[in-house]
Amino acid sequence: MPYWRMMHRPHVKGQTFEDLDLLAKLLAPRASKAQGPLIEVLDSEQASQNDDDELASATESLSLEQREILEAAENDWQVKQELPEPDTSFKTSISRNYGFLNLHSGYFRHVEHAENEVNELGANAETAGPSERRELRLNHEEQKWDEEYYMADYADDEYIKDLIAWKHPHTTLPSEFQYSEEENLAMLRLPRREYLASREQTKNLYLTLLTLLFSYAYESRTTQCDPTPESGWTLGTLTPAFSALDPAPYGPISPDPKSVSSGELLATFVASYRRALTFPLYRSFALAEACRSDVVAFLRNGKRTVLRCLLEMKNILDHHDVYYVYSKIWLDDYCVWIQSASDDILRSLAADIAALNIPKNVLGWDLEELEALTHQTSGREIDSDDEDSEDEIERMLPAPL
Repeated sequence: MPYWRMMHRPHVKGQTFEDLDLLAKLLAPRASKAQGPLIEVLDSEQASQNDDDELASATESLSLEQREILEAAENDWQVKQELPEPDTSFKTSISRNYGFLNLHSGYFRHVEHAENEVNELGANAETAGPSERRELRLNHEEQKWDEEYYMADYADDEYIKDLIAWKHPHTTLPSEFQYSEEENLAMLRLPRREYLASREQTKNLYLTLLTLLFSYAYESRTTQCDPTPESGWTLGTLTPAFSALDPAPYGPISPDPKSVSSGELLATFVASYRRALTFPLYRSFALAEACRSDVVAFLRNGKRTVLRCLLEMKNILDHHDVYYVYSKIWLDDYCVWIQSASDDILRSLAADIAALNIPKNVLGWDLEELEALTHQTSGREIDSDDEDSEDEIERMLPAPL
């Protein structure tokens, strides 16, 4: 509730006002009132045909302006919000929508002239449909998968172990949560929107949120919350909804839109794990598991911690000349939406994700065989050929931050 509205309400001792720190939620449009019938029939048996004709005549005589005024009054003088019509096979334009609830378009019309190294769709970013986006993403992952790189990071993982041992500051719930002045200003700059999503759309938003938090966990863990010039690229590349405009769901869809199955969770994290083992500087399954643990902790701490993570992601992307578009089509809306999300759902997801088992063989690559081969190679007596091979591996290893 805006501050000026609170000033005009009578003070009631002991009355509490929840979520006053979630500024975007306070400033968002109030939920539209349910549209009920303007005419209530008290006794249908006594209503005569003449009365019906008189009412119909009076309604038809209302001008368009008068009808708009009545409709606005019923909707609390706000712009009426309606669910978008479902997509049909008939398209009048080759352009496709994307982003949060498919609300956006036009951000990639001239992408071929921009230095966008995150975009995996190329010039087709505006016209590719959902199935084509996913196919392009999976093909790109297969092309970029590097067995030798993975084996090198597995063989020499001393620095990766340090990254895994590092504790993320947002995984501990503070005794008193308070947003900083910078975070409050960022929330005040968020769009004022009301989102009317179906149950299925809402479930998909929660699933896509998991991929965002995973990317944030990887970036912040590998930089220890000290972003680098490559942080924007890391966030964009690790998130399928950014790099290929390909949000969840990624696997079999549960018939119940009110619950998330273990299969849906597994498919969501497989999408994130594959990218974490293909593109960034450190490619380690153990590091990906540590990032999943961070996601669990963020969700357990509730929507305030999740919002803080999203705001930090947004701040990184907003300061990039090219990657800011992903903040516009995803994070702006997510930062508003999460403030009205359910803490109970977030904590339930945290419990399910913590209990989730992600076998290495579901990623589509022979990780266990590569790890076994690495052990065998490291146990052999080193000869001159092995020294040359090791020199090549050392050139592939990441330099310390």
